[in-house]
Amino acid sequence: MTHGTRSDGPLADGPDNPVASGRHAVVVGGGLAGITAALALADAGVRVTLLEGRPRLGGLAFSFQRDGLTVDNGQHVYLRCCTAYRWFLDRIEGAALAPLQDRLDVPVLDVARPEGRRLGRLRRDALPVPLHLGRSLAAYPHLSLAERAKVGRAALALKGLDLADPTLDTQDFGSWLTAHGQSARAVEALWDLVGVATLNAVAGDASLSLAAMVFKTGLLSEPGAADIGWARVPLGDLHDRLARKALDSAGVRTEVRTRVTSISTDENGRLRVQVPGETLEAEAVVLAVAQREAHDLLPAGALDAPGNLLEIGTAPILNVHVVYDRKVLGRPFFAALGTPVQWVFDRTEASGLTDGQYLALSQSAARDEIDEPVAVLRERYLPELERLLPRTRGAEVKDFFVTRERTATFAPTPGVGRLRPGARTKAPGLYLAGAWTATGWPATMESAVRSGVNAASAALGALGRPRPRHLFEIEEAA
Repeated sequence: MTHGTRSDGPLADGPDNPVASGRHAVVVGGGLAGITAALALADAGVRVTLLEGRPRLGGLAFSFQRDGLTVDNGQHVYLRCCTAYRWFLDRIEGAALAPLQDRLDVPVLDVARPEGRRLGRLRRDALPVPLHLGRSLAAYPHLSLAERAKVGRAALALKGLDLADPTLDTQDFGSWLTAHGQSARAVEALWDLVGVATLNAVAGDASLSLAAMVFKTGLLSEPGAADIGWARVPLGDLHDRLARKALDSAGVRTEVRTRVTSISTDENGRLRVQVPGETLEAEAVVLAVAQREAHDLLPAGALDAPGNLLEIGTAPILNVHVVYDRKVLGRPFFAALGTPVQWVFDRTEASGLTDGQYLALSQSAARDEIDEPVAVLRERYLPELERLLPRTRGAEVKDFFVTRERTATFAPTPGVGRLRPGARTKAPGLYLAGAWTATGWPATMESAVRSGVNAASAALGALGRPRPRHLFEIEEAA
C-alpha cells in the first residue's frame, strides 16, 4: 500500500497491516484539524489511519489548476499570534514558504478620496501595547480626529473585557461599538476592515465574544501579534503536498477518496469506522469534518444535544480572480474602503504566471453575492478595480473567474458559543475536531489546528499515552 492513495485491498486490520498491533486511532477528515490530530497522535506513538473523502488534503484551504496556473480557492492569511498554525507550518516544514511580515503594515485605499490622497496605513511601531499602534492611529487619514480619539477609548474598553464572561456571546459587536461611541465611518474604516476578514461577518452580525477575542489577541496583547503572514506558494503545496510528506514520515496511513459512512461501537467497546465495503477498528476516533457531516456520523448518545450542531450557521466567502496583461499593482496586498472590494492580493508569482499580473479579491461575508453570475460580478468588480488602481485602466483582462465557498466558515453570530461542542463526546474514544468546535477562536486556520490539538490531547489522555511537549505549549498558549 502506498500512502496518500486509495488502495484496492481492504483497510481493515490484518497481519500485514501496520495498524494491526498496538493502539490504533482513526482520523476522519483531512483538513487542517484532521492533519493536526493525526500528526499529534502519531508523534505520541499511536498508529494512525487518516481518511479523507476528497482526492486531496487541506479541506477548504486548497489549490487547483486552471489554464496553466495554480489557483488557490481563496486567500488565507494568519497572524503572528496564531501560535498553533505556526507550529503546524513548522511541523510540515513549510514556515519558510508562508513568512510573516517583519512588522504589521496594511495599506488601506479609500476610493472616495482624491487620487494621490487615498492611501492610509495601519502599522505598528516597536513600542509596548497599546502605544505600538498610537502613531498609526493618530495619522490614519480615513477617520476624523474625533473618531480616532473615540477609537482609542473603545480599544481600551475592549481590552478590559473578560473573554471568560459568557454574557459576551449573547451580545453583538456592532451594538457594543455604537454604545462606545463608534460612528458608522469608524466601523467601516477600522473595526469592520479587520473584523470582516477575520470573523466573516460585519460587526452587527458578530458575537461580541468572538470579536473581542480577535481584537484583544491580535491587536491588544503583544506588539507583534497582528503581523500578517500568508503563503508565497499555492496552498496545496503546504496543506496537501508537505502535509502528506509529514504524515508519511510520521507513519500515518493516509487514504484519500475514502468516505466514511458510519461510526459505531462494537460489543467490546472498540470503535468501528465503516467505509464502503470495509471496516476499521480503533481505540480512538477523531471526527474532523464539518459540523453537519459530524452530526450525521455521530453515534446515538455521543452528545447530549446533537441538534446544536445543525444550529451552527454557515457564512460564505467569494473570491474574485483577475488576470491582467501587465503589472497593475506594486504592493503585495491592500484593503479598500468606499467600494465593494475588500482585500486584494497579488498572486502572480505563487500561481506560476510569468507574463502580466494575477490579482485575487477576497470578499468575506458575501451572502448577497455568493450566487451572483460571473458576468454580473465582472461588471461590478472590474470598474471598481479601475477606480482603485489607475494602471488597470489601459490593461487587458486576460481572465476573470470566481471561486465560491458557500459554507466557508461557521457563522460567528451571537449565541454560537453555546452551540460549539468541546473535543470530548460521551462515546468513549470518540473526539471532535474542526474550526467550529469550542476553541474560543472564530473559524480560522488557527482554530482548526487548535481543535486538532485539543482532540489529540484528549485521546492521548484516554489512551494513557504521554502527550508530546509541543501539545502542552500550544494548549498553554490557548
